[in-house]
Amino acid sequence: MSNIVAIVGRPNVGKSTLFNRLIGGRQAIVNEESGVTRDRNYGKSFWNGKEFSVIDTGGYVSNSSDIFEEEINKQVLLAMDEADVILFVCDVELGITDLDQSFAKLLRKVEKPTYIVVNKVDNNQRLYDTHEFYRLGIGEELFPISSINGSGTGELLDKVVSHFSEDTVENTDHLPRIAIVGRPNVGKSSTINALLGTERNIVTEVAGTTRDSLATRYRQFGHDFLLVDTAGMRKKAKVNEDVEFYSVMRSVRAIEDSDVCMLLVDATRGMEAQDLSIFHLIERNHKGVVLLVNKWDLIEKDNKTLLNYEKELRTRIAPFSDVDIFFTSALTKQRLLKALEAAIQVFENRKQKIKTSELNRIMLEEIENYPPPSLKGKYIRIKYVTQLPTAYPCFAFYCNLPQYVKEPYKRFLENKIREHWNFRGVPIEIFMRKK
Repeated sequence: MSNIVAIVGRPNVGKSTLFNRLIGGRQAIVNEESGVTRDRNYGKSFWNGKEFSVIDTGGYVSNSSDIFEEEINKQVLLAMDEADVILFVCDVELGITDLDQSFAKLLRKVEKPTYIVVNKVDNNQRLYDTHEFYRLGIGEELFPISSINGSGTGELLDKVVSHFSEDTVENTDHLPRIAIVGRPNVGKSSTINALLGTERNIVTEVAGTTRDSLATRYRQFGHDFLLVDTAGMRKKAKVNEDVEFYSVMRSVRAIEDSDVCMLLVDATRGMEAQDLSIFHLIERNHKGVVLLVNKWDLIEKDNKTLLNYEKELRTRIAPFSDVDIFFTSALTKQRLLKALEAAIQVFENRKQKIKTSELNRIMLEEIENYPPPSLKGKYIRIKYVTQLPTAYPCFAFYCNLPQYVKEPYKRFLENKIREHWNFRGVPIEIFMRKK
């Protein structure tokens, strides 16, 4: 058994609040506005010695012509198909609605343990009101809870884990995290769906479709890592609603928590100021980076288009231009696997450690051939170099006058390190220290 619980129901009944309560964090965006959650969101929970996965879903709306609701419904059905136990969340304040009844009709056909969870029950009067939900005809017992304060969730979890015979959820904390980032509507979700070969994330032509940061395990072609889809990051001035603000914050957090970022740029628009600010955000957080120029199939090309485009990109991202650039298409899957392999290589580059003896032998010779320029008649002598024990590449150069070593010479040292060792796609920090 794979130990998966799906939280389903109509919009705005508190599914994401319950999801956050069960996983013990604030992974899903919660807002009073209806329809905030769209894609399936995964988290891990632990109860009575058993670990299990929890899936948060968007609100199910039957017979809707709305493009988002149609796609959300697909994701809900996929989550139900994936799950071992289904929690049907209802709202005691509004009672049974037409949407609850139509969804219950769908759930009665599902041959899996399904329980009605009546949310927002935070006083005795509301406890009496829960009994009407037996009319939905699902299961022999229902669970009155309050997702906000957690009352009733203990009994619910006791029942849920009774269906799990053993702990089979794998620990994914040690896996590389590769985040797909970029501006809105650049093709992040389409790229992930193309790589996975399934409709894992909702894709529409409307900018801002993805809101939560969604991690999916990728196990194909000998690779094993987590792919993280993120919301599109706009300029601060254009973030004008609470939900979008939290989405952008989740994207920033996804960059901070990742090992490597695949930055998507729209080929039809080129690298704009917002793309550049995301690139610098990745660089400031010392994360590995691979550039993907998506929608390359829409560009009219001649024999110099690619070379000129790449040259312009490298000029924009300088001085950190030792980065792989791939011209891709999520629609035709062009060069996507190559880009993924490059991201895995960047992950390996980022964690490599160089022996101190090798570092000194090569770098001290380079420094001797091109010593730091003297300043105010003072000569700088670098005597020793070592790589610091950090999560990303940092090098300390010990010398007599560290305050006189300027930025151009630090860039020279960085370029020499890149020349001798493969740190492609990884920002490098150079520190000058007093010997």
